[in-house]
Amino acid sequence: MPTFTALTTLPGKTAADGLGEAMERLYPEPTGVGVFEVEDGSGLWEVGGYFTEAPDETALAVLAAAFEAKPFVVSELPETDWVAHVRRELAPVEAGRFFVYGSHDVGKLPEGRIPLLIEAAMAFGTGHHGTTLGCLKALDHLLDEGFTASKIADIGCGTAVLAMAAARVWEGDIIASDIDEVAVDVAEANLKANGMADAVHCVEAAGFDHPDLKEHAPYDLIFANILKGPLVALSPEISANLRAGGQAILSGILNEQANDVVSVYLQNGFNLARRDEIGEWTTLILSNHG
Repeated sequence: MPTFTALTTLPGKTAADGLGEAMERLYPEPTGVGVFEVEDGSGLWEVGGYFTEAPDETALAVLAAAFEAKPFVVSELPETDWVAHVRRELAPVEAGRFFVYGSHDVGKLPEGRIPLLIEAAMAFGTGHHGTTLGCLKALDHLLDEGFTASKIADIGCGTAVLAMAAARVWEGDIIASDIDEVAVDVAEANLKANGMADAVHCVEAAGFDHPDLKEHAPYDLIFANILKGPLVALSPEISANLRAGGQAILSGILNEQANDVVSVYLQNGFNLARRDEIGEWTTLILSNHG
């Protein structure tokens, strides 16, 4: 099935949002519309739509004129096996002692590293994103500091790469949870591919709302690589489910949001142990002083 794109730029968020909404009423209808700020300091915003039929270029020209945007550029994209494309494009990731790779890079495993096989799939967490990479580096730091854990929870696990990394270095009760059923299936498939099906227990849950998560609390280590809003909302639960002296590794936090997240967790009985930035994302290590 062919895919068409229609892209333009214009100044100002309000106008860009309005143009994006207007595009959704086009016929043929776009399968998706995106509005993004161009991060070059120009003040421009990009508005684009994806179509499975060739869009009406006359209607696009009218919209561009009405919102004082540049003329839309319409392109037909070649059919692409996106999973195969991602496999070719994603290079292995090194995060301290951890080495995250796809099966196409099996011959690149370096000596002395802990391997984690993660395939391109419909779940977040290949290790390339600054948040996942930050969490792996945070775990590597805790290991360097001599921290040990036997009860671990990975909340919002995605591919379960963080739970698997923990299971590679420690034995114990390790639970990975995600609110998305697809992510749980992907996590279980990744565990099986790594020969770790029995090392991590996967559950579908929102936060800690699952009897298995409650049964194994309190935890020595909790990963939560999600977003600022859920992290703030979960702060009392993370505190309640983490033993005194336990560690929480949090990410999914934009750099400008980090102070707000830290403030909330300080109010819930945590000390800030470490803060790292990778690109626009911050990863936090917080200690529960009980």
